[in-house]
Amino acid sequence: MDHFLFRMADFLSRPPGFYFVILAMAGSTALVPFGLTNVVTYALSVAAIVITSVVLIQGYRDTAAIHAKLDEIIMSMHATRNEVVGLEHEHPEHIAAAVEQREAEAGAQAGATQATTI
Repeated sequence: MDHFLFRMADFLSRPPGFYFVILAMAGSTALVPFGLTNVVTYALSVAAIVITSVVLIQGYRDTAAIHAKLDEIIMSMHATRNEVVGLEHEHPEHIAAAVEQREAEAGAQAGATQATTI
């Protein structure tokens, strides 16, 4: 089922899929003069749900790919600490604490660098 959803999201996120959705909505709207307002409302509601799902699926795929790439960069650098790999799976409080710790360390390093250049 996942494979089907990813393929559908991939199709609908490209221009041909967008044109398909526009044609489907135009076709549904053309049914209004024939007294099929309920059908049109239903079709457009389903289209809105599908489009929202496509955005969520594509966002998930993009985010997962970015995290994988960042994890690879982190692991390839010998001076880095690998405890930040997989941080996106932690609780929000843990992520916020890690961000604060990294910002504090970066500030301390910046202060040390300025002190040595003066």
